[in-house]
Amino acid sequence: MKTSCGSVSASSVIASVFVISIVLILIVSRKSSSLIECFGINRFDNSKFRVPIVELRTKVNVSRAVLLSDLSSSATTTASSSLKRRSKNLNAIREEYRGQELGLARARASIRMAASSRNLSLDVHDGGILTGSIYRNPGAFYQSYMEMEKRFKVYVYEEGDPPIVHDGPCKDIYTSEGRFIHEMEQAAGRFRTRDAHRAHVYFMPFSVTLMVKYLYKPLSYDVRPLQQFVGDYVRVVSTKYPFWNRTHGADHFMLSCHDWGPHASRGHAQLYNTSIRVLCNANSSEGFNPQKDVTLPEIHLSSGDISPKLLSPLPRPAAPRPHLAFFAGGVHGPIRPALLRLWKDRGDTDMRVYEYLPKNLDYYTLMLESKFCLCPSGYEVASPRIVEAIYAECVPVILSENYVLPFSDVLRWEEFSVAVEVSDIGRLKEILMGVGEEKYLRLKEGLRAVRRHFVLNQPAERFDVFHMILHSVWLRRLNLRL
Repeated sequence: MKTSCGSVSASSVIASVFVISIVLILIVSRKSSSLIECFGINRFDNSKFRVPIVELRTKVNVSRAVLLSDLSSSATTTASSSLKRRSKNLNAIREEYRGQELGLARARASIRMAASSRNLSLDVHDGGILTGSIYRNPGAFYQSYMEMEKRFKVYVYEEGDPPIVHDGPCKDIYTSEGRFIHEMEQAAGRFRTRDAHRAHVYFMPFSVTLMVKYLYKPLSYDVRPLQQFVGDYVRVVSTKYPFWNRTHGADHFMLSCHDWGPHASRGHAQLYNTSIRVLCNANSSEGFNPQKDVTLPEIHLSSGDISPKLLSPLPRPAAPRPHLAFFAGGVHGPIRPALLRLWKDRGDTDMRVYEYLPKNLDYYTLMLESKFCLCPSGYEVASPRIVEAIYAECVPVILSENYVLPFSDVLRWEEFSVAVEVSDIGRLKEILMGVGEEKYLRLKEGLRAVRRHFVLNQPAERFDVFHMILHSVWLRRLNLRL
């Protein structure tokens, strides 16, 4: 009898301690500071390289009645085979949601604590070293990444059929779109969950590139078939499951590297305005919102693999590069005509600028022989030359307007690239000649450190581009409190 009473007493104490710990964590998570400060980003800094993360705990206005209705319907509505594995009553689902939010509160608290450390580099177990100069706050980034590995769960909707859904291009200029979809579908490992109730975010695995291939009428410039498909897909999953309606799609994401990705997302107003859109065409003047959207790096792999010429290790950082700058590309968009007009065929051996590369010259060889690689936008803001330049350790020169650079909530692009205003294209040589040797070598070291974050591996490896994309989505979800 005493043992029984003693057990009850001990349980009560444990329960009390648990409740107090929850309260303390929630209090910490509700402080007014945000990941803006954690990652070393000044919320009032409007530099194009400093895209602020939204403040933590962005609230979704969902009434308790709506939430309970959704939860109740989830227990009674016929679900897909993946949701039939076990039956959950209403209380169990509520507890699961509470547990998720508690876990995210703990993650926020640990990231804030790590942000107070100002170490310039961190030794990472089985992942090398995170060199601090390229990160806004290496401690905060590493802790956030570790929390993602520990907690983050993604549910991939099973609705739809290949080739438009569950498939994507794995070669050429849209490589990053298809490779991410395939990785999530086939090898996401610890991150993918088959239990939708355990998910933090929900992925809609359609390919806009393949919509263009199969639904678009050539030369019509009519994107309505794409928008109709996207709108229908959202209506299917929002009708069949309770998760979209719970947040109006704020914890759902799509991904597209096609230029028309933003246009396709207009097929559903909530997807466009509320959901996380992972896009190569990350133009802040055309509706891309870095507080909720994610920039997808544009990676051009003709054969599906990095050119052997760009595989590491490359020559030592101090290896001589005879050319100051290099560019070769067609005339399209508003920026390239000015670049070619001012620098093409000038007979300047320092500035190797071509519209069409002569057959006796090799594109990647010239990259490897140049100190700076010019990366002007074309019709849209993104350019695959940026990632190619990183591979070649040729300092990217960003010639763009309104482009939100990939992973700029974590990375300090000024540590491995140079930004030149479009109005200063005529002064390119002067500006690049003004980069001193010490700064140039520091930029080269930054390129070596950041390369791992832009490499597509099969299977994916820690800190590579797949995980950096996922981390960007994790940060947006971390900022959302249900």
